[in-house]
Amino acid sequence: MTISNVLAPKGSRGLLPRPIISGGGLGVVPSSSDSLTFDPARHLVFQEPSKVYTMKELGFPDGVGVSPVAVSEPFPLFSTEAVEAMRGEILSDKVWSRCRQSSDIAACQLRGFAPKYAPFVYDAWKDPDTLAVISKVAGIDLIPNMDYEIAHINLSVKTQRQMEEELTQHKRATRKGPRGDFDSKKGPDDDESPVVGWHYDSYPFVCVLMLSDASTMIGGETALRTGTGDILKVRGPQIGSAVVLQGRYIEHQALRALGATERITMVTSFRPRSPNVAEESVLTTVRPISDLSELYYQFSEYRLEILEERIRNALKELRENKRGGKKVNTKALKGFLKEQEAFIARTNNEIIEEEYVTKGHVAQAQLSESEGRRMKRARNR
Repeated sequence: MTISNVLAPKGSRGLLPRPIISGGGLGVVPSSSDSLTFDPARHLVFQEPSKVYTMKELGFPDGVGVSPVAVSEPFPLFSTEAVEAMRGEILSDKVWSRCRQSSDIAACQLRGFAPKYAPFVYDAWKDPDTLAVISKVAGIDLIPNMDYEIAHINLSVKTQRQMEEELTQHKRATRKGPRGDFDSKKGPDDDESPVVGWHYDSYPFVCVLMLSDASTMIGGETALRTGTGDILKVRGPQIGSAVVLQGRYIEHQALRALGATERITMVTSFRPRSPNVAEESVLTTVRPISDLSELYYQFSEYRLEILEERIRNALKELRENKRGGKKVNTKALKGFLKEQEAFIARTNNEIIEEEYVTKGHVAQAQLSESEGRRMKRARNR
């Protein structure tokens, strides 16, 4: 089964992922990955990133975020066989027909297909060894935010002609004059053509895995707005490699990539394992592109589980103090209860009735949050 066969639903205009790796590699989707089980010893090829930037290095004040780590440089994560298996599952007919979403910022996204239609993908991201290396890079013990946010797929496709035209335009824009200056007002590092505009993620951390051959790609970096307002660009990963980003707390945008007919990235969202760490996830960027019933169920489930564990821990401490003859610390108790009230209120605010959610409208929500945070920072200066 080829990619063209998989991504050729009725009414398509022929803009389908083409085989971009020669030699029988990732250009052909396996007919089934049922026989392949994720094995970390075989499929996990983690190597530590060459550089991990801290929040402090990026100019953020103490207390911003859930970890001192801001973002990593790309690092090898999954083997070629693992990437092939993942592509085989995500580019299946069932995933394409039942889990496809689109929005005003992305023409094709695949969501909510694991574990039902992608058991290998699900097991790869839930495996303790995978979680251990992601947590190591992130500087905090992490788990997937919820199953619905395992392996969100961003997929863009171009014809060969479109790719060549873009490369030609890029060469013209970056052509140097006789004195070494650029003929165009736009230099080779221009970031005015983002794939996704400036935004904050809905969840604390993301791990972005590349599933396409990026060896010939130009651009494709992630631009970060630092705590001082400067822009830092982190290069995009190669196939099988990934980057880790604390995207809930760092405003960022994905820059345009040239030089390939397809670009498939897999984004898995994470949150701290400990219920005692601040949990500030929102549904701003995912609500318009989700099955709301399933999203609300999983979001409510894990938030209530956090609340349950916090209350159990507080109750245990209260009882132990009583048995030890200690008086109730009224101030501490009221502070705890106030925090949980706020936690419940934030959870409730994210669950918006279906009739008030406009399907596919993500851009305005992203813009509103970014502008709101900038205004808040300006007031605090």
